[in-house]
This record gives sequence, structure tokens and C-alpha cells, in this order.
Amino acid sequence: MTGRKARVDLSGAPQTMLATLYAKALDADLPRPILGDRFAKEVVERIDYDWRRTTITAARSPSVTIRSAHFDAWARRFLSAHPAAVVLHLGCGLDARYFRLAPAPAVDWYDVDYPDVARLRRHLLPAAEHNHVVAASVTDPGWLAEIPADRPTLMIGEGLTMYLTETDGVALLRRIVERFPGGELQFDVFNWLGIKTQWSNAVVRRSGARLHWGIDGPADILTAVPGTRLLEWVRWFESDTYERLSRAYRVLGALMALLPATANMSQYHRYGF
Repeated sequence: MTGRKARVDLSGAPQTMLATLYAKALDADLPRPILGDRFAKEVVERIDYDWRRTTITAARSPSVTIRSAHFDAWARRFLSAHPAAVVLHLGCGLDARYFRLAPAPAVDWYDVDYPDVARLRRHLLPAAEHNHVVAASVTDPGWLAEIPADRPTLMIGEGLTMYLTETDGVALLRRIVERFPGGELQFDVFNWLGIKTQWSNAVVRRSGARLHWGIDGPADILTAVPGTRLLEWVRWFESDTYERLSRAYRVLGALMALLPATANMSQYHRYGF
């Protein structure tokens, strides 16, 4: 992982991955890191970019890293039960989840993102025999036909659903459920209020991205995607990682819990199929 720094020229949803990457890099240098992701730190050091544009600071980084830690934990549970699984890491950005989790050699892991992002991944992250980079929009039906469909399959969509339209998002989930013999869908969502107040999200606003799909609870998914069953549903302040936040974040969570609309702004969903 040496060489000249990479220039990054992204806009819209792909640009938001830089904020999440930078949060993980800042976390790696904290006295008590949540992820401790050294890959993120190394990748940031290899990119020519004004990181101040992300609006992320060390104090704000836990808002990103506790979510990633939560999905790491859910993914570990699935991979422990299915050591020869297929993993679809959708809208992966430059996240080094494959390397953080170090799955068993029999796992085939597919990191899927736009071609520009895929090129950056190949340039900035190490290659691994069973870590496949797929250069495609997650909503394009074509790429899925190339994925083996003979094993339990895990779909991870961290920071993804809100950037999709409801039509595209539902179609994507249905294709996965219909193609594979069984597995899990794991993703986070914003509710209607999270979508309506997107102007207050500096990362989204500065990238020029737009949020579209608000999911108010599991019933929205269970109704729209036949064959799914709810395994877990938690709000961000109910996750196992929540207690690792600063007192200020914990107070914010307690205040948000007072009203259903704010309590459900950010949710983590896990379904079997």
C-alpha cells in the first residue's frame, strides 16, 4: 500500500463514502477506538483530498463507527453459523469490513459499488483471493446473475437504503430473496422524518446527494418483500455499541427516544429469508 496519492473526484452518494471512511480513520487514533480500523487510516493517507470537506471530526466519528461496529457484530454471527457463505456487501465504498472480519477461507465475499468506487477499492485496498470487487450500481439487475446461488447468503447494506428510491430498493431486496436459497438481509434505514430533514445532515448536503426511501419499521419490509421474516430490529440508541458513546450522544439518544418519530429516525434491521 505505497505509491503516489490517489486523486478523488466524486459527487452525490458516492462522495458520502469519504465521510464514513474518514470517521473510521480518525477513530483508529482515538485512545479507546470503537473499530480500530488501521486499513481506513492507511487509505485516508493515500488519498489526495481536503478531508475538512467531510465535516467529520474525531468527536463526531462515533456516529459512524458505532453503526459499523454493530453490523460487524451481526455479520460475525452469521459467518460463525455459515462458514462457507456468500456475502454481498452492497454500497461498500472504501470500507474494509472484509479485512476487519477476516472470514473463513470458504467464504466468497463480494464488495459491490459504482465503477469509480470499485477502481479506487482495487487501487487502495489489498487484494484477497475470495474478496471480489464488483463494479456496478447495486440497483442494476445484471451483476447478481454472476454471483453463485448455492450457499447461504448474507446481504449487508450499511448506509445504503436511504439513497435508493423505494421502487429500486424493494426490487433489489426481492431479487436477492428470490435468487438465493436462504440467508439474511442486514441494513440500516431512516424513517420518514430522517428523509424529510435531510437538509440538516451536513455530509449529505455538502455532497449534493439526495435521500429518498424512508422506512418506518419492519412492517414496511415484511409487506413489500415476500419470504422475509424479522430476526432483529433496533433503534441506534438500543444497539450493543450505544454504551460506548460519549455522555453527550447518550443524552441525545435519551431525548430522541421520547417521541416515536425521532426514536425511529435511525434503525437497524435484520431479516431471515
